[in-house]
Amino acid sequence: MGRGRVQLRRIENKIRRQVTFSKRRTGLVKKAQEISVLCDAEVALIIFSPKGKLFEYSAGSSMEKILDRYERCSYSSQELPPPSSDPQGNCSTECSKLLRMIDVLQRSLRHLKGEELDALSLRELQSLEMQLDTALKKTRTRKNQLMLESIAQLQKKEKELKELRNQLRKKLDESKEVREIDRTRDLERQNSSSFASPRPPPSLLGGREAGEADGGTLIRPPTNTTLPHWMPRCSEE
Repeated sequence: MGRGRVQLRRIENKIRRQVTFSKRRTGLVKKAQEISVLCDAEVALIIFSPKGKLFEYSAGSSMEKILDRYERCSYSSQELPPPSSDPQGNCSTECSKLLRMIDVLQRSLRHLKGEELDALSLRELQSLEMQLDTALKKTRTRKNQLMLESIAQLQKKEKELKELRNQLRKKLDESKEVREIDRTRDLERQNSSSFASPRPPPSLLGGREAGEADGGTLIRPPTNTTLPHWMPRCSEE
């Protein structure tokens, strides 16, 4: 029995899809080289991988010459001037090429923004989806990198603030100790001054204390020997 017709569809397994892509790309390049040698044809092959990597092959001429020839043939209906040695004609061709390139880039930009998608085929939509996934992955990677750098800077700043707080706390403790020492000294001075109070003058002391204050000699007050006439006198024994 002959082999049945294989239905072409997208391979869901990523590993199998990558292996198939590598094998088919090699075979396609080989076929392009064979047709170029056998038929003396100019062949240009441009391939973008699912991850957006570019593969190209040109046979018979350079890629730039083949693309330039393709543009002249594709836009022949617009009556583009053929390449000539005239500098003005070369400038016109180059200007037209740049205008077409700008138009392609603008259309691609609108597709990336989600605009004008009705005219795209399923394969083009899948390619656009892969491009958006790749861009989203790169954006998330860059965002995570910036977040990690910001966290590292905040941690470094937190460490510096902790060191500054410890230094301020140490200075505050030292100032408290100095104030406590000064307060203790003031209290000692006040206590010493209260114990060394001055003594009262000798005139305020009476009797024996007054005599002792004058040098230990007892000073008695003078006695009056004259008695009144009505008081009898005592005979001396």
